[in-house]
Amino acid sequence: MSSSPTASTGKDLPHEHLEAAATALDHITTKANEADGHTKEHLHTAADANKAHSMFRSLLPYDSLKEFEADWHLGNYIIDRKTGAKSFEPMSIYVRLGMHILYYGSAEETALHWRRTQDLLKEQSVKMGKQYDSPNSRDHIKPFIDSFHLLPSMQEMLQPDYTKYATFNDFFARQIREDARPQDEAGDPRVVSSPADCRLTAFPTVDMATKYWIKGFGFTLPRLLGNEALAQKFDGGSLVIARLAPQDYHRWHAPVSGHVESINEIPGTYYTVNPQAICQKGTLDVFCENRRSVMVISRTASGGSPVVVVAVGAMLVGSVKYNEGVTQGVEVRRGQCLGAFYYGGSTVIVLFPKGEVVLDQDLVKNSCEEKCETLMRVGGRVGAGPQ
Repeated sequence: MSSSPTASTGKDLPHEHLEAAATALDHITTKANEADGHTKEHLHTAADANKAHSMFRSLLPYDSLKEFEADWHLGNYIIDRKTGAKSFEPMSIYVRLGMHILYYGSAEETALHWRRTQDLLKEQSVKMGKQYDSPNSRDHIKPFIDSFHLLPSMQEMLQPDYTKYATFNDFFARQIREDARPQDEAGDPRVVSSPADCRLTAFPTVDMATKYWIKGFGFTLPRLLGNEALAQKFDGGSLVIARLAPQDYHRWHAPVSGHVESINEIPGTYYTVNPQAICQKGTLDVFCENRRSVMVISRTASGGSPVVVVAVGAMLVGSVKYNEGVTQGVEVRRGQCLGAFYYGGSTVIVLFPKGEVVLDQDLVKNSCEEKCETLMRVGGRVGAGPQ
C-alpha cells in the first residue's frame, strides 16, 4: 500500500502539514459547537473563500494564492441535467482539510499515516455526531439554512417548520414529502430511479467506473460488498454513484421495487467521498474503507435479479440509519425512502447485474467523457431494463 502526496499537492508534504491540518480541522469542528458556529464563516466556508485562505495561509504556508489553488483542487464541476449547464461547486473547508490529511505522507510513513488519519477522522466524526445530537444544536439550524439558501426547500419536507426539529441532526435527516419527488415514468417497472438528491455518475460497467472515476487502489466489488459470492453476481454489471453534499436532502430511496433479501453492516473509517478524493490516482479507495451498509433487493420487474444499494458514510457522518420498518424480508417500492445519513456528506452506490439495466446515455457521457457528476433528484430516471 502506498500513498501519493503528489496526487493532491504536486510535492511531498512535511510532517508539520499533517499536524497543522489536524489542528485546523479540530478548530473548525470546535467552533461549530459555539452559539454562532454553524455558519458559512466556519465549518462550511468554501475552501476558495478569503476567510479560508487566511486560515490556510497561517497554518499551511504557501507562496502565492495561485499556487494554493493549483495545488489544493478547491472544488468540482457538475452538470445540471435539466439545463445542461456546467457549474463549479466549491468544496467546503472541512472537506478540503480532510483531503489534505488523506493525501499526506510518503511510502515509508504509510502505515503510521493511515492509522493516524483513520483515528483522527473517526474522532472528529464522533465529535460532530455528539454535538449535533445535543438539544443546544438547534441554534445551528437557521444559520445552516441561511448559508445554503434552503428555506424555500423546507416546504417540501414532512415537517416544513425548522423550529420544530429537536436537534440539528433531527433537522439534517429531515424527510421529504413523497409527492415532492415524483418518480419519472412511474408506471413503467423497467425504469430505474436516482436514489437521492445528489451529484450522480453512471457507468455501464465497473471496469469503466475504475477507468474514468474510481482511481484509488484497492477498489474491488468483493471488498466493497464484503462478500465474494455476492460480488460474482455483478461481474460485468453496471454501477451508479450518487454523492450527497451536506446541503442536500440527506435520505436515500429505493431505485427499484422488490424484496429486501439482506442487509449487511460493514464497519470502516470516515474518509471524504468528494470526487477529488475518489478520482486521484495513488491514494487508497475510500469506498472500500468507509463504513457502509449493503442492502440486496430482489427486483420484482426482472423476476428476482439482485440489485445492491450501498449506503456509504463519509467525513463527519455520525450514523447511517434505516427508516422504521425497512429491514430484511420486507417489500420496498421504487421511490420509497429507505434511510437517513446524519451530519456530513455521504454516498449511495447502486449495482446492477450485467444486462439488468441500460443506463441513460447523457449520464454516461457526462461521467465518462466530461468526467463530471450530474445534478439529480430523487426519482429522476437513470436508466431502464431491456425491452
